[in-house]
Amino acid sequence: MSELLLQILDTPQAPLILQKVQAILDEERHKRRAFYEWLDEDKKAEFINGEVVVHSPALDRHNSAMLLLARLLSIYVDDHQLGYVRAEKALVELTRNSYEPDICYFGSAKAAQIMPDQLYYPAPDLVVEVLSKSTEKIDREIKFADYAAHGIAEYWIVDPLRRTIEQYGIDDDTLEYALAGTFGLKDTISSYAVAGFAIPVRAVFDEAANILALRNLLTS
Repeated sequence: MSELLLQILDTPQAPLILQKVQAILDEERHKRRAFYEWLDEDKKAEFINGEVVVHSPALDRHNSAMLLLARLLSIYVDDHQLGYVRAEKALVELTRNSYEPDICYFGSAKAAQIMPDQLYYPAPDLVVEVLSKSTEKIDREIKFADYAAHGIAEYWIVDPLRRTIEQYGIDDDTLEYALAGTFGLKDTISSYAVAGFAIPVRAVFDEAANILALRNLLTS
């Protein structure tokens, strides 16, 4: 981001460029207000860079992976009183864009600020996106950069086709996401945003493994 800013400031057209950018952002704010007025509980949509993105139904392997992981994470967080987990319909409001991540975790400090009638959520501490053909580019590019820019400490990208989980954390020097690892069915993944949460990757893609992992989490 700083390199881009320096490139703009290094050109004589910098004031004109910034004026045009500000005009575009002002128009986006009007569109975003209209998006909020249009949105209701029955719609799954996001506001991304000035455009409304309406999501179509997902394949079963997408839904299954999301639900299996959300079950493990939610029950663990509840059992250890570590905050809140929300899945799919939590509208996360960032500076420019509004997203509905597949799964998000709010630690105790942020969870304490969330009210029962709340519609818009702050930046979570962990976000999980499950890839689909229609969303992969957004998940890997726009959301990837935006989540890091807003200090979301940990980002998981779940690939239900390859049955892998990519884990990213913010690099202290660049303040951008760095890959911590890509984990497959034989691996265990451990979160550093959710204290003590470690699961076999297979439990995200296999019902029997999920039940076994759930039992282990509750007895650990």
